[in-house]
Parts: sequence; structure tokens; C-alpha cells
Amino acid sequence: MLSGQKVLKEGENVTGDILITGATMVLPNGTVTGDLRITDGVISEISTDANLESRDDELLLDATGLYLLPGMIDPQVHFRDPGQPEKEDLYTGSRAAASGGVTSFLDMPNNVPSQTTLQSMYDKLKVADNRCVTNYGFFIGATETNVEELKKTVGTPDAPISIPGICGIKIFMGSSTGDLLVNESSALKTIFDNTAGLIAVHAEDEDRMNERKKGIEGRTDMAAHAEWRDDETALIATKRAVNYARDSCHRLHILHLTSGIEADWLNEVTSLHGIEGKAHITTETLPQHLTLDERDVEVHGTRLKMNPPIRYQKDKDTLWKRLQDGTINCIATDHAPHTLEDKAKGFPSAPSGMPGVETSLPVMLTHAAKGECTIEQVVQWMSSNVAECYQMVGKGRLEEGYDGDIVLVDMKKEQLVEDKNTWSNVGWNPFAGHALVGWPVVTVVAGTPVFERNDDTGPKGKCLVEPGQVGKPLVMLPWN
Repeated sequence: MLSGQKVLKEGENVTGDILITGATMVLPNGTVTGDLRITDGVISEISTDANLESRDDELLLDATGLYLLPGMIDPQVHFRDPGQPEKEDLYTGSRAAASGGVTSFLDMPNNVPSQTTLQSMYDKLKVADNRCVTNYGFFIGATETNVEELKKTVGTPDAPISIPGICGIKIFMGSSTGDLLVNESSALKTIFDNTAGLIAVHAEDEDRMNERKKGIEGRTDMAAHAEWRDDETALIATKRAVNYARDSCHRLHILHLTSGIEADWLNEVTSLHGIEGKAHITTETLPQHLTLDERDVEVHGTRLKMNPPIRYQKDKDTLWKRLQDGTINCIATDHAPHTLEDKAKGFPSAPSGMPGVETSLPVMLTHAAKGECTIEQVVQWMSSNVAECYQMVGKGRLEEGYDGDIVLVDMKKEQLVEDKNTWSNVGWNPFAGHALVGWPVVTVVAGTPVFERNDDTGPKGKCLVEPGQVGKPLVMLPWN
């Protein structure tokens, strides 16, 4: 519950000055109890002696019994803006993110229309400035013919560019929407050889998918989805992407890793920090693939249809192993909402994708509460490592001089995921029925509380700010 000298009202402009006392703080060098002050939106003081005194002009939060974490950073969402507001837009998506303790996100370009030009990126940044309640960044989409636009956006190998709010190039190596499919070898090589920046790939091999699709024609059971888009389909594309990155010495990020054979193959290939003069390759996985498997798909059907698919218990076990040993560097959600009406069309007609941004942190903290990982590891995977992967300035750590993006979570209170409490526009969540801990109590962006959840608000919580009131484009250093 917010308390202290300053009473925060919904939509009120605040100064970015806040004092949090008595929190269990997950700092870069350990977890301790203490106080943290944010001044003008930046962390200005951290005391492990819990002795910071409140000032008249700042908001006071008594965080006794709560964990204080750096704000989560979700490096892969689809907020459907522009073109599909019935599913999500930048306001509803960023608000859902804030409800889940996510203070920054990176959004994908497969909108209607797709973002494949520098001008379209500037247009999207302008919309974000007016709608978002968290920090934001966007990928430009690659096509087989837009390398000149990509170079204008991220630069060339000898002249990299970094534009605030633009995080890199997205390549769909497997079918997506519109013209966002780059499968032909010469086009892929042209992009890798002639651009700077980070390239993120959706790694599924289009040729193998087309061939395997013949084997599931006529089937309506969801088990067919993982058989069609099998682990070898993913591995072939991942190997291709890595080879292109190595040949061009490019920065590569492999999105939403799902299969055990990919994770094992990437062992000793990926590295959070990279080696100078060589390709720098990282990868991520999702809470869905760490938590759900074929048994859940059998029960929930097309609600759990996504690309790449939810796979098998053996894949889940290997993903956990490779997350723990550092092969997998961070966690995203691939938040890709569709309406329940569309999801009810059955397999294969139902679209692929599901919400996830508002439950990702509680899902992972529940794994921590069960002893499957630690809270400190969750912070690394969902915040500090993401910031490192994308060279984000001022993000991902509770440290003096870093941005005042934080989240307070309650590790003692268990709450059931229910569709009625979702903030995503589509009104449902794939973890409905799961009892989770670690729900955000307060989410803060640049010293401004943007979301609150307590006994007064109920389990859904309350957004505290208006569209566009807080949140800025993420600043990321250039990659050459």
C-alpha cells in the first residue's frame, strides 16, 4: 500500500522522487534489507543500514516484507499496434506489462502494416510516446528486398547507428504475416553482411515446415502442431542463422528457444558478453516453455497454440538445464494475444500466440519459491541479462545512477490466475487456474508508481497513470 507524505492520485503528475524503506533488495552483489531512494527518476541512494530519512517532497513506500527488484525487461512482445486494437495496442499492452512488473519492453514489427522502413519506425515511436506507460523499444522487420531501409535504421558494419527506441532487426525465417519471411539464402546473407545492429531471428526452417505439413493434413488434434513444427525444423534454422552470423561476425539473438536439441547444440556457442572479433550470439526462452508441456496442450488445446510450439517434458527439462548453465541467457514472453473467439476455431484454424507479459514474473518467481531456481537468478534472466544482451543504458540493476525502474513483489501471498483479472485486451491468460506467488505490489517507472495491487484494489490491481504519462524510448548502444 502506498503511504507517506504524498498521496498519489490516479493520473497525477509526480516528480520521480520516491523513498522505499525496509525492502528485501536484490542488489547486483547480494540480497539485503534496506532502503532505496529515487531522485528525478534515477536511483540516487541505497542504504543497507535502513536509515534513509524521508523528505517532504518525495513519496514514501513502506516495503517491509516485500522484495525490491529492478524492473523486468521483456525483450519480445507483440502489442499489435498498429492495426489490431481488438487484440492489443501500445497502451493496453504496456499497461498489462506494468501489472506484471515489466517496466520496459521490445516490440516486434509484424503489425498491420508491418514496420519495414525507417519512417514507419519513427511513426511507431511517436505513437508509443503518446500511449505507453512503460519504457519501449522496437524492432524493424526484414524482408528480402529492404536492406537499404535496414541500413538507414541500424547502420552498416563500418558505421553502426543507434536510434533511441530502435533495438535491432527482426528476421522471420519461418512463415509469419505479410512479407516478413526471409528464407532465401542470398537474401539472408545480404542482410547479415551489410547491416550493423542486433539481428533477432525466429528460427524455423520454412522448407522443412512446408514438407512436414503434408503429414498432418486433415488432423484436428493439437498434438499435430508440435509434430509438424518439430525440433529438427527449429534446429536447422538455428544452425543456419549461427553460420550466417559467424561468417559476417554479426550480433545474433535467437528468439524463443523451445527444443532441447537446439539448447544442447548452442552450448558453448552462446555467450552473454561475447568475444571481440567473433560473432556474438545469445538466446532466450519463455516461461511457457519452462512450465508447460504436451500434457497441458492436451488439456487446454488451442489456447496453448504458439510458434514455435509448446513441446515435451524432455525439452522442458533440457531448457531448464541450459538456462541454469548459462547457455540460455535471458527470458522473454513472446506476448502475442489473440481473441478467445479466434482461439476457439480449433486446430489448425486457430491463430498461434498467447498473452504472457502480465504473469511472466509471478510464474518465474513461483518456480523460485519451489526451489527450482533462485529469486536472484530470475532477476538476472528477466532484467540484468536482458539489459546486457541489448546494451541498454541505465537498465536492469538496483544501483546508484541507474534508472528508477523497480518492482515490489510479495513472495508470501499466493493468488490464482483468473481470466477476469487480466489486463490484456483479449481478456484471458494461458496460466488461468495456476496458483502463483511473487505478484507485483507496486511497479515504478522512473520514480513514478504506475501500477498498484493490494487489498483495496483486489487481485487485478489498478493502473495509476494515464496513457503517455511515463515511459521513454530505450537507449541502447550501437552494435557493429
